[in-house]
Amino acid sequence: MSEETGAELTALQAALAAEHAAVYGYGVVGGRIGEARRADARAGYDTHRARRDALVREVRALGAEPVAASAGYALPFPVPDSAAAVRLAAELEDRVAGVYSDLVRAAGDARRREAAAALREAAVRAVRWRGSSVAFPGLAERDGTDPATGSAPATTAAPAAPPAAASASAAATG
Repeated sequence: MSEETGAELTALQAALAAEHAAVYGYGVVGGRIGEARRADARAGYDTHRARRDALVREVRALGAEPVAASAGYALPFPVPDSAAAVRLAAELEDRVAGVYSDLVRAAGDARRREAAAALREAAVRAVRWRGSSVAFPGLAERDGTDPATGSAPATTAAPAAPPAAASASAAATG
């Protein structure tokens, strides 16, 4: 397997893991969402199930074993009511968009177009849930959590600040 194919497979597996988590999360959303947004929750759930199933086929087509879903996922915050369910749905879409942005970068041709479409759709769903948008969906600075699981990464090292940010910070304090 070439390095390029390996990177694409890694990104596909990450997208699949994120879709597994989104399907689980939408199960929670569906159990807490108010009647007025229930159709939106069902549509999100169905979309993520379909994307998950397509990714399983793509990973298998590359000759790899698809990453399995976990039995459960840690939620980023408690979801006791409909308002929290709406926030969770927006968060799920943001996380999925982030993983698809990685797949856009790693993939080529048709798979890149499909990943870009998935990113766009997740960003649109996030806006619908949240009622507002972000400048670059899927490319926002990451808060150190794994988009697929919502947990902190295994390493504890903080990411380095981009040179421009470090310069601006030094100029502001100096």
